[in-house]
Amino acid sequence: MALDGIVTGAIVRELGSCVGARIHKIHQPGPHELVLQIRGAGVQGKLLLSANPTYPRVHWTKQTYTNPLEAPMFCMLLRKYCEGGVIEAIEQPGCERIIHMTVRRRDELGDESRRRLVIELMGRHSNIILLDPESGTIHDGIHHVTPAISSYRIVMPGSPYTAPPAQHKADPYTIADPAQFAAALNLAAAEAPPEKRLMEAFAGFSPLLARETAHRAGGQGAGVEALYAAFADLMAPIRRGAFTPCIVTRPDGKSFFSVTELTHLDGERQTFDGVSACLEAYYGDKAERDTVKQRASDLLRFLQNERAKNEKKLGKLQDTLAAAADADRHRVLGELLTAYMHQIEPGSDRVEVVDYYDPEQRAVQIELDPQLTPSENAQRHFRRYTKAKNSVAAVQGQLESAHAEIRYLDELLQQLDTAALGDIEEIRDELVEQGYLKARSRRGPKKKKNARPALLHYTSSEDKLILVGKNNTQNDYLTNKLAAQHDTWLHTKDIPGSHVLIRGTDYGDATLEEAAMLAAHYSKARASSQVPIDYTAVRHVRKPSGAKPGYVIYDHQKTLFITPDEQRLSALPCQIK
Repeated sequence: MALDGIVTGAIVRELGSCVGARIHKIHQPGPHELVLQIRGAGVQGKLLLSANPTYPRVHWTKQTYTNPLEAPMFCMLLRKYCEGGVIEAIEQPGCERIIHMTVRRRDELGDESRRRLVIELMGRHSNIILLDPESGTIHDGIHHVTPAISSYRIVMPGSPYTAPPAQHKADPYTIADPAQFAAALNLAAAEAPPEKRLMEAFAGFSPLLARETAHRAGGQGAGVEALYAAFADLMAPIRRGAFTPCIVTRPDGKSFFSVTELTHLDGERQTFDGVSACLEAYYGDKAERDTVKQRASDLLRFLQNERAKNEKKLGKLQDTLAAAADADRHRVLGELLTAYMHQIEPGSDRVEVVDYYDPEQRAVQIELDPQLTPSENAQRHFRRYTKAKNSVAAVQGQLESAHAEIRYLDELLQQLDTAALGDIEEIRDELVEQGYLKARSRRGPKKKKNARPALLHYTSSEDKLILVGKNNTQNDYLTNKLAAQHDTWLHTKDIPGSHVLIRGTDYGDATLEEAAMLAAHYSKARASSQVPIDYTAVRHVRKPSGAKPGYVIYDHQKTLFITPDEQRLSALPCQIK
């Protein structure tokens, strides 16, 4: 993984500014993450600690997280022992992917105590553990490890803390000369590729860093001297704390990050002022998106199945229309049978008559039911004509209904694609209200519907307020209740997306452009370029009577074409409230 011991060391060095600061608030927005609000000692910000099995990390964050109404037990424990405490030390044992944060705090009686947060960033074994540093006893961990899971390392309240097993590799920070380097390298198999030897010899070296060192040394045929020169060149700025956090995105779309230049990779390069900014940009909302997909997997399957049903229904309705297109032929045959009724002998199975509707007056054969009289045969064709004619009007209505249903389902699918954890329940409640799903049985008092759903509040580069609704509940509230008549309303043209609102009329082109980018970003066309965005005054937007949630019609609109700039959007201040 890219978050190796070297990157962890860079994180610890950056977080050194926290020493002496106070932990003001502690929140646990998800099952794997903690957010600490740090203040004091010239530092103020939010520190994210994540033991996510796929995306473990520690860094300063500017993202907004939605906290549960009731804090989890581990969060309550941390508030008891760490909230209001002063951070005494942040350390990295050896070159491991482990961070120790020691917190000093006075309790209600004025007694001073110390607790240690152990943050282990080790893939699926990642954990955040609170323990007593003097006795080594674990208070609790964000993930429990029972004896049934591991007999070597048990992470349960009251258990003694056992550090992860040592790898017995050389510390790259202590290698000072070629002899030490060669001695460490000799521990690995000589016939192995250079990058594998480096990984086996030195702690904290990920495959990415090992490949970078081997590349600087000249590739697969590099000798020990060339490898040492490349190793020393790579480690010198790292020892000084002169990191170069960067992300390289290859042409195939796969991206990599490190705290040193990655010269062996080709692709688009981004450099950052600090490790936290790099990690924030790299991980973005990957972890939350995965959690949302897990929580919303049942809704996603349901919506996709409903859409498939409506697509199938459309096909059948089109077939019915095609069959009804020949309805007028039955009327003509009925009239011909009526006109030539005197020529038809009872019991005949067919009759040939002149088609007087044909300009050339050609003869036509009409099949008959021998068991019916000529009059009954004529009436049969008239009934078919009437039925087909009446079905066209009904089918047209059903076609419109099916198309509207597909549009609605597409909107919900797009909203699930950009939903945060807090948005999923609003979408689920909407489906219950619309009769698509049954309400879940709940114990206790019935939860009241939120009359004021939380919206995204962006501040444009011109310091103007831009509001974004991410689902139909939020869109309806934003457009139909919160918006003023003179506000500017934006939406992607004929594409499922969010309602976006610019407060007031006193704004410039930059604000309009950024609002249009947000409308494109929170739509099905977020990965497209030149996305058409309609904008108009709110007084020209209205919701038809009986329309589904989130549906509006509008006029007097203008259209602009915009390509979302993700970096520009990420720079806009944003709050959820």
